[in-house]
Order: sequence, then structure tokens, then C-alpha cells
Amino acid sequence: MTVDSQPAADAPSAQARGVRKVKFQHRVEYVAGAGILRLLGLLPRGAARAVCEVIAAGSYYLWPRLRRVGLFNLRLAFPDWTERRRRQVLFQTFRGFGRMMADFASFPRLQHSNIERMIVYDGFEHYARAQQQGKGVIFLTAHFGNWELSSFAHSLYGHTINFTVRPMDNPLLDELITRYRCLSGGRPIDKNDFARRALQALKRGEAVGVLMDTNMLPGEGIFVDFFGRLACTTSAPARLARKTGAALVLGLTIWDPGLGKYRLRFEPVDWIPGADAEEEIRANTANFTRLIEGCIRRYPEQWFWVHRRWKTRPPGEPPLYPF
Repeated sequence: MTVDSQPAADAPSAQARGVRKVKFQHRVEYVAGAGILRLLGLLPRGAARAVCEVIAAGSYYLWPRLRRVGLFNLRLAFPDWTERRRRQVLFQTFRGFGRMMADFASFPRLQHSNIERMIVYDGFEHYARAQQQGKGVIFLTAHFGNWELSSFAHSLYGHTINFTVRPMDNPLLDELITRYRCLSGGRPIDKNDFARRALQALKRGEAVGVLMDTNMLPGEGIFVDFFGRLACTTSAPARLARKTGAALVLGLTIWDPGLGKYRLRFEPVDWIPGADAEEEIRANTANFTRLIEGCIRRYPEQWFWVHRRWKTRPPGEPPLYPF
């Protein structure tokens, strides 16, 4: 399998998702990005990871804005920690970014015959049980470990994942990244067409992956507790599950230093009944978020701390971030 392999038949290119003007800056960024990915892809995996971890570690010191956001979030989530521990965890988070970049560059070399060298299943019986219900599977996940690898590997193992994507500003890089993501057969769903495409996939009995830990804009999500503070969270998985009866499963890709590879860990998700539709949706969205928080507490260095998760505030509440 090569970088120039075609994506899945129904995986839309950047152009198919909407014609966007290509600027000179976009071309320069594309040449640089494509060149880096190809170069990293030629290196042995260990060497590529070492290079990218060094670059990511350097970014911890050279990218002060991300460092400020990460430390601010860690203070919110773990007020009892020492500042030293927070910095150690954030530094490891940056190293994880580097490892993820190196692994992403190796996607063209990954096949069903060698994917186990990079990632193995853990708790697959929970996914299998959900799939056997025959109404599709809603794959709850987060920016945790190597989230790019989770849908890629699961599709490569033979379980097609439909995953939500947010178009990048650079249409050329957007198409390049989408092509890499689809090399294993996964299908991207544009966030602006999520409801329709997700329903179609579930009717086919397929899985739909949803990142549950992204800050939503006012009016796009509902507020539920996350590390003791209200966070605007997508209610789409709960609404889809209620409408279709699709099974729910939590799937996170965890870096295991003992194994020297990732574990794609599946855990069952129970549905919480409610007195009415909106109460049920809110209760289950809160439950999904609680499950993800539990995993972050167990592996804090593997979550995406540099995202302003609590940026959107309830009406009348002042901004939380001072920058």
C-alpha cells in the first residue's frame, strides 16, 4: 500500500466536500507537509519516533501558547497536584504528539498482516457484543493516546469506521491527511453533514466514531460536568443512539510502554433511561463524559491538554481562559 493509494470509494476528497480556493501559501505548506510525511515514512519506525519525540519535546519549550493552555487546564483538573507534576505530565503529552506524528507517517506501510506490531486489541469482546446487536455501533472516543490510529487500525482489522472530520484551512493538506486516514478503508464524515451520513452508516450496521472531548460552540452542545466544571459537549452520540437503538462502546488507544505498542481498549457503555428525551440525552452525555474523564485520570499524560476544552461558558458566565 502506497501513499498514492486511492481512499475508500465513498470517501470524499477535499474538493468533493466543497471547492475551495488554493493559495500560494497552501502550496508551500503542502509541499513541506507532504515531504515531511514521506521522509518520516521512509525511516524505521523507531528512528521516526525518536526524531518526532525530540521535535515535540522542543515544541514544549518553543510553543509557549500551547504550554500555557496545557498548564492552565491541568491546574483546573488537578488543583491538588504540584506544579512540577503538571509540567512533567504536559511534557509527556508533547512527547506523545511526536510519537503520534511518526506513526501517522507510517500509515501507508501498515496492512492487516503487520498492524499488530503497532497496536493490539484489549477488550474486543465488548465491541463484538455491540456489533452483534445488528443496529450499528457508536464508537465513543477522545483525543487520547493515538486517536488517529484507533479508527485506522480498527478498519484495517476489518471493522470499518466512519469518523468525523473538520476540514483544514489548507485544502491541499486537508486532502493529503484525508488520504492517509482512508488508506485502511475508513470513511470520513464532514462535520457539517454528520447527522445524515452517520444515520446511513448505522443503518448499514457499521460503526461511527465520535470524539467526545471537543469544546462545542454555543448552541451546538450541552453543558455537562467534566473534571468538576461545566463543559460544552456534543450530544450527537446520545441523540443518535436514542433514535436508532445503536449500541455504544468506548474505544481509546492507550500507549503501553511495557508492550512498546498501543492497546485499542474497548469498554461497554450502559444506556441510562430518562423521564423524557432531553433528560435522557443529557444524562447519557454526562455519563459518556464521565467515562472519558475516568480514563484521563488513569493516564493523564495521554490526553490532549492543549485544547481549550472549557472555552464555551454557560450564558452569563465570564470567560474562563485569560488568554
